[in-house]
Amino acid sequence: MKLHQDASNSHLLMNEQRLQAYNQLIQTLLNCPSGEEPEILAANTELLDADFVQVVIAAAEHFAQQGEENTAEWLRNLATYLTTPETTPITQEDIDTYGQFLLEVLQATADSNGDAQVIYPLLAANIDKLNHIFAELLRHWATNTLAEAEADVESIAYLIVIFSNGIGNFPLGSKANNIEIAIAGYEIALTVYTRSAFPVDWATTQNNLGIAYCERIKGERAENIESAIAAYSAALEVRTRSAFPVDWAGTQNNLGIAYRERIKGERAENIESAITAYSAALEVRTRSAFPVDWAMTQNNLGAAYGERIFRERAENIESAITAFSAALEVYTRSAFPENWAMTQNNLGAAYGKRIFGERAENIESAIAAFSAALEVYTRSAFPQNWAGTQNNLGEAYRQRIFGERADNIESAIAVYSAALEVYTRSAFPQDWAMTQNNLGIAYRQRIFGERADNIESAIAVYSAALEVRTRSAFPQNNAETLLNLGRLYQEEKLFDSAYNTFVSAIATVEALRGDIISGEEAKRKQAEEWNQLYRCMVEVCLALARDTEAIEYIERSKTRNLVELLTKATLTSPENLPLVNHNIQFGEIQKLLDNETAIIQWYIFNDCFRAFIITSDNKPGIWHSSQQDLDALIDWRNEYLDDYYNPEDQDKIQWQNQLEERLKKLAEILHLEEVLDQVPKQCNRLILIPHRYLHLFPLHALPVKESYLVDLFTNGVGYAPSCQLLQQVQLRQRPDFQSFFAIQNPAEDLYQGYEKDLGAVAAIKKQFTDAHILKQEKANKSAILLGINENIHNVTLNEKLLKANCAFFFCHGYFNSASPQDSGLQLADGNLTLADIITYFKLDNCRLVTLSACETGFTDFTSTSDEYIGLPSGFLLAGSTNVVSSLWTVSARATALLMIKFYEELQQQSNIVLALNTAQRWLRDTTVKGFQSWLSNSLLSLVCKVYLNEYFANNYENASTKPFTSPFYWAAFCNIGKGV
Repeated sequence: MKLHQDASNSHLLMNEQRLQAYNQLIQTLLNCPSGEEPEILAANTELLDADFVQVVIAAAEHFAQQGEENTAEWLRNLATYLTTPETTPITQEDIDTYGQFLLEVLQATADSNGDAQVIYPLLAANIDKLNHIFAELLRHWATNTLAEAEADVESIAYLIVIFSNGIGNFPLGSKANNIEIAIAGYEIALTVYTRSAFPVDWATTQNNLGIAYCERIKGERAENIESAIAAYSAALEVRTRSAFPVDWAGTQNNLGIAYRERIKGERAENIESAITAYSAALEVRTRSAFPVDWAMTQNNLGAAYGERIFRERAENIESAITAFSAALEVYTRSAFPENWAMTQNNLGAAYGKRIFGERAENIESAIAAFSAALEVYTRSAFPQNWAGTQNNLGEAYRQRIFGERADNIESAIAVYSAALEVYTRSAFPQDWAMTQNNLGIAYRQRIFGERADNIESAIAVYSAALEVRTRSAFPQNNAETLLNLGRLYQEEKLFDSAYNTFVSAIATVEALRGDIISGEEAKRKQAEEWNQLYRCMVEVCLALARDTEAIEYIERSKTRNLVELLTKATLTSPENLPLVNHNIQFGEIQKLLDNETAIIQWYIFNDCFRAFIITSDNKPGIWHSSQQDLDALIDWRNEYLDDYYNPEDQDKIQWQNQLEERLKKLAEILHLEEVLDQVPKQCNRLILIPHRYLHLFPLHALPVKESYLVDLFTNGVGYAPSCQLLQQVQLRQRPDFQSFFAIQNPAEDLYQGYEKDLGAVAAIKKQFTDAHILKQEKANKSAILLGINENIHNVTLNEKLLKANCAFFFCHGYFNSASPQDSGLQLADGNLTLADIITYFKLDNCRLVTLSACETGFTDFTSTSDEYIGLPSGFLLAGSTNVVSSLWTVSARATALLMIKFYEELQQQSNIVLALNTAQRWLRDTTVKGFQSWLSNSLLSLVCKVYLNEYFANNYENASTKPFTSPFYWAAFCNIGKGV
């Protein structure tokens, strides 16, 4: 959708008449005898502005598409000429001619104090002299005059600034030349208005110079914006909020505009900078004190929130709606009709994207806002804005829920077609392509007319859009239109065409990903945005019986960000990290397995889910669910999480009591027995790779006939986030297992009365030759991350942890679903978060991290991407090859017993998964009598043995009772990673 932005300086609108004049001038230049072009351009300087340059570029593209490359190249050269500063030598005749005019206009400026009614007629009469020669002579005259003047330099600088302000806003002649003259004037004035001598004037001139660079036509656009940002930033060194609040707010608003238009740097970061600047401006630009400026900045802020990449999309859109609605309190139709229409359009776009509220009502609100905007944005008065709003209205009609679907699609096609009357390819190539793309979607969804004709029309307009939306010029738009075209082919069962189209789209998306440098959040957002592309490709591969390729594309979409980080973390030099572009092949996946190991990998589609069974030497087996199975899975997930997070049941008693029956139901929904039938009988080890929210559930504890999944594989059942990640951790060699680092009971409630780990850490410590424990109040974050409280840029990891082969955390843990990066472990002096682990931890000697705490295995189940974001990913990234973590709030007593037995098993074997599974079965199946017998031979202290014996004696009358038979006690923990 098209968003419109307020500016602190005016912009010329391209109307229909001016567009016709541009096209006429181009035709005149193309048809004139060779050599007459300069004369024609000189006679039409009033048309030589930025919009004309864009029309020239569009015309060049048009001729190139028609095969007329010579004409196209001539037009490209013309555009380059118009945007390149002129360097023609200045003659004495020029000096005489221009010098007299220069003095005359400066005198008029001085006499009238810059009155436009006096100066503009003089400029209009000498438009032919407003060019690069005038700009150079202004520099020359000012330099000489200032050198000769002594006490009057300030007056001369003031005069030049006043003139530069006037010429910058002069509506006639060449806008490009006028801005060049203004820039020359401001830069001259700054040789007098230095920060030290004239700080206020220096700041004002820097602000004006920033505006000029923002509007500059000549030179590279990206460089001009950088110059504008530099000038605004300089102005803010003097224009502080405390000293000059109004000026400070004005420059902050201007800086926000520049950052939102910025080409260099990361888009996500630029938008954040724009939001910061607009928000700062609004601290001064209040509605009561500066209502019009307040409304302008609110509109700009809303536009930035609408484009925001960081944070939650739903919240960003709400912020945009709030800002636009605020602006409309001042921007009324009667007082500010054009601004009112602009903001109504922007508000409509925000409602069209809104996630909160009823979707149907949001779309009605969007239609109402667009329709209101069109009361002012008529085709005759504002053709470009009219076309943009018509396109937006088409989007709203196409998505409308109220009314007849067929009629709504017809309305969408009608308004898209109307927009294309103004949005022609030659005049507005980008907007033309955008509207063609949208029209293609409408034809694809059309109900009226012959289906074959509608499909043909959709393919035609998509193909037209792709002529402009090329991968090199507009990669994001290229991928968007290719996805739409591919989905059309897929719906029509033209699977070969769909496959080829999706191949192109994925190539564009993965190239786009390589350009993201601002961090993991931006890459995660991109993964969410394009997840459907990979899903469609997997579906098409399956339809074409390219089953192994389907699995390869699943892997390309899953945990891509984590795999990149893991790969880069293994490089010896962290500087200039290359783009990780390795896509695992099916043959490589099979090489990860021996002939007794199988992988079950789930993938959730829109209408079903599938389980892929992968072994070392066979084609993949595929189990396919029904739509009803998927509906049942979604219902099961919702009920499970609703119970788990029930605020009226803080102890989770209901969830706990229903867990075993729920897991039986999940096994039925997943048709686990049918899936296992496809696992070869010789396989004694199983690796589970869940998808999305399936990561939250103890799949190893699903019942199968009279036993559990974990009982069926004698060499263990473990987990991996993806095959690519499994490949990465298998490359790590961690043969040593002698050194131990532990965090023990850091919170008071874990050691008051008795130690809740029941002596587990102390017992486990005895099994290692080198052990270091941070206990109770000494278990501080600052003891792990040395220097974290002094300087976050100079933090050292605890040396004992750095060298540890095994790290053990017995503490409280938590998962923050709203902000997974803030999930963590609670230590004595604060939380050790996932962000901390990713930033500071380096565990190159570590074979196992055990997170004996609550919810440490949770991942971000709210994300629509296939990323794996949680504490296990942080420790795998840090260097460990295995992470044992929990899927819910665990029982401290059962956990302590499980961990002691787990580490006893690890003394007997190197298979971490099997050791954990064995300990889980032991905890599940052992009777009270069995525990009492085990205690006498355990490594626990005498105090802990006495406590546990008393616990069993006091709570269980029958010695044959199995106290921990519920999955709640034994099934919470799982091993993620290499497995050995």
